[in-house]
Amino acid sequence: MAKGRAERSPAAGEAPRLDLDRYVPALLTFVANKLSRSANTTYQRRFGVNVTEWRILSLLALEPGIPAARICHVIGFDKGPVSRTLAAMERRGLVVSAEDPDDARRRLIRLTPAGEALHDRIIVVALERERRLLACLDAEQQATLIRLLNRLHAHLPAVTKAPPEG
Repeated sequence: MAKGRAERSPAAGEAPRLDLDRYVPALLTFVANKLSRSANTTYQRRFGVNVTEWRILSLLALEPGIPAARICHVIGFDKGPVSRTLAAMERRGLVVSAEDPDDARRRLIRLTPAGEALHDRIIVVALERERRLLACLDAEQQATLIRLLNRLHAHLPAVTKAPPEG
């Protein structure tokens, strides 16, 4: 394929074609999908949780006592899947929810001792997976990658918000 994000000179009347080796949204999606799929398989087999449950466990370990809306915002999932996952996790004794003292309409979620123990077992595997992923980069490249990914994450509203009409 061409060396740009799209083929430089399509034939007359043809639309440009993506260069999937350089089109950043596709590259990010391919990496994320493959990482999620292998994480799901690993965590399901070893710990009996899927990758969504792991994401929630890891967030609740960092921010105990948060509402479901905060979980949705941080991990980028819709309310429905998060609510269903939280309900299943609560039935399994991994999380507990309680009324928010400042807003009775809102529930605050935290890990139970069993949820904390499960988190502490999975985090070891998750960090080893990250170490193996980043092993092809030196420390400076890793720092640059993290900085750039954080910059792209902060800049997402430029893409996700509806453009002005006209």
